[in-house]
Amino acid sequence: MPRWSIDAVEKAAPDAGSLNAARKLATPGPWSETGATDVLVWGKCQGSGKNPYQVSVDLTGPAYKCSCPSRKFPCKHAIALLLLWAGAQVGEVDQPEAYASEWASQRAARAAGAAERAAAPAKPVDKAAQARRAAERRALMDGGVEDLVLWLEDLVRGGLATAKAQPWTWWDAAASRLVDAQLPGLGERVREMAAAINRREDWAEHLLIEVGRWWTAAQAWRSWDSLDTETQGDLRAVIGWATPTAQVLEAGVHADVWTVLGAHRDERGNLIEQRTWLRSDSGETVLLLDFAAGGNPLPIARLAGARLEASVGFYPGHAPRRVVLASEPVALPATSDLGTATDLAGARAALAALRAGNPWADRAPVVVRVAASVPEGDEPPFVVDDAGHQVPLLGDPGTWWRLLALTGGHPVTAFGEIQDDGLRMLTVVSAEDGSDGELVAL
Repeated sequence: MPRWSIDAVEKAAPDAGSLNAARKLATPGPWSETGATDVLVWGKCQGSGKNPYQVSVDLTGPAYKCSCPSRKFPCKHAIALLLLWAGAQVGEVDQPEAYASEWASQRAARAAGAAERAAAPAKPVDKAAQARRAAERRALMDGGVEDLVLWLEDLVRGGLATAKAQPWTWWDAAASRLVDAQLPGLGERVREMAAAINRREDWAEHLLIEVGRWWTAAQAWRSWDSLDTETQGDLRAVIGWATPTAQVLEAGVHADVWTVLGAHRDERGNLIEQRTWLRSDSGETVLLLDFAAGGNPLPIARLAGARLEASVGFYPGHAPRRVVLASEPVALPATSDLGTATDLAGARAALAALRAGNPWADRAPVVVRVAASVPEGDEPPFVVDDAGHQVPLLGDPGTWWRLLALTGGHPVTAFGEIQDDGLRMLTVVSAEDGSDGELVAL
């Protein structure tokens, strides 16, 4: 398992307070009997009590164990230990301490038991009750879609300028009705528009495109029974009708070796979404999604370049398909190969090709060869390829500074997400020639 970066460790902290406390503990002073293997990191941290806290981290999960009474997960001791390890202050050891080894064995046994239970025959399902609940939900969703159609007709009839002048409560009321009708995905898109039309200079174009997507979703729902399985999967994702994980795994799993290309987190109010992009050795790029709400922690995004042997289940939908892990992955030696790079025109073409199958797709995963350009005046940061094509660089301002510091403005092979409004770069190859370098997460 490759050593995590300091940035990756910091993102694992449940909150700023825990991270600040961990930084104070991330010195050799309070620690003893530390060590690490390919998959485990452990150590003892002296606290205010007589006995030091026993801290263990399973890197393949990742998972955390600490004998302290903290309710934070991971606690400050686990984060501090990882900071020490990321800073090369924890040595490699052949055999873990007994407490760390025992905990890892218990985790493996629980995982094996879960796999056995998943393979066991399922309990009989009350088909009649299941069908009744499904019919009730479909009726509720039907009503919500028809209400959305009327609302969109009124919006277009009044004109985009009139819609822009509407207060936030107008958008929120429409979004709330969609949520009440079991269409939370559409509701979130409508609610986000209230802020977007006041923030974006291209608000009219953006609103028109989104209205078209909402209308397309409504008309597709009206034709649900005639849609193919992939389009039904895409539509379920956009309206927010989740497919149960058990149902995905029951449809079958696929075993392969996967390379982690990059990851990104989005915060949407109380919900945090983590997107992790994986490419199989057979050549398919897929998306692993994790969610956390109410301050709960997300799993640490796996390091770019990590190689994982794992079985996954595929959610219905067009490429790039969403997957769920069917088993705990086995870590293999890492790589620095992101794959063959294209230019920005090729990246735009990839997004267009993706939308040919899924009109609601927001982004496409791409490997590109670009350089960070220095903007003039108040221009936003952008990247440019060898052909002179350029697109805005998405993300916080620190992304551009990190990219410029890593590359000095020279072309670099990178993995990211191409969207209508620009490129979000997630991972770059540190070597200028695009090979034999380390992968660095931005």
